[in-house]
Amino acid sequence: MAKILSIVGFHVVTSNIYLTAVRSLSSTVGTHSGHVLLGGGTGFIGSAFQYLLKKRGYEVTIISRMPGPQRLSWFDITNNGLPSGVTAVVNLAGQNILDPLKRWTPGLKQNVRNSRINTTLSLAQAIAKAEKKPGVFVCISGVGIYKPSPTAEYDEDSVLGPPFDFLSELAQEWESASKLEDDNVRRVIIRSGVVLGRAGGMINQLYPPFFFGLGGRIASGKQYMPWIHIADMCNLLLFSIENENVSGVLNGVAPQIITNEEFTKAFASALNRPALIPLPEFIVNFLFGNERGKIMTEGQKVLPNRVLHYSFKYKYPDIVSATKGCSDIFYSLKKPL
Repeated sequence: MAKILSIVGFHVVTSNIYLTAVRSLSSTVGTHSGHVLLGGGTGFIGSAFQYLLKKRGYEVTIISRMPGPQRLSWFDITNNGLPSGVTAVVNLAGQNILDPLKRWTPGLKQNVRNSRINTTLSLAQAIAKAEKKPGVFVCISGVGIYKPSPTAEYDEDSVLGPPFDFLSELAQEWESASKLEDDNVRRVIIRSGVVLGRAGGMINQLYPPFFFGLGGRIASGKQYMPWIHIADMCNLLLFSIENENVSGVLNGVAPQIITNEEFTKAFASALNRPALIPLPEFIVNFLFGNERGKIMTEGQKVLPNRVLHYSFKYKYPDIVSATKGCSDIFYSLKKPL
């Protein structure tokens, strides 16, 4: 049974209730304009994207470890290939790296790798074997592929050197797993920044302390923080499916470059709260380990040049509007976007 946490007159609805409501409320759709096979469709991004797809009239089949209607398992994909009629394949699968309740053990690191690389490889192989190919294969990767720097700027055409840590190696192997032999199938890789949304991710973890005025910058706060609102991420995924001229790497980040300190001020202001209690770097490293901690204590300037070149329109291009869009105490299960 899903839990509801009640704290001084407000509640945070947990993911089980959120996912159930999103599925039930989005079940009524219009005429199907395509059939999307969606890996990772029950997570924070996947649930919102599934809602958007159904709202737009797409048929959606989820690949999941949990049984249910219009769902397949990864075993099904490996052994039976793609279901018939699939026009687009999207993979958003990946175990949460920054789960504060899980220690950064070799076992967890292997699960993080397998949940990204193996699932992507399974889909690429299924596409290769399919008699009728989908039109596009869209995969998520991460901006951790770029080396943290206080000065360097990265866009989609930046030359990547050899891996410099676990996360960069993961991202490079993740993207390599999506390679297709058939040039007739478009391939789009979206290197995602921090995804901001009220119903999950970083915002959901930060909301309670910030609501009570206990929030603050992480470490020095001077580190860059590539970010994107959940609505823009879902729209960019859909944009990649629907526009046949879109291919290759896209940086899934907002056009406004900010630091963690600037995010902190904007989010606190959206909640009308102070943000005076910083989280020191040594505490971050103690909680998450040095390898994971650097995701929060280091950053890079990432530019979405190709996204802008394709004339994609952001709903939340700046951090002030984005944090205001994530500031409600209560959020509607009927409208995850």
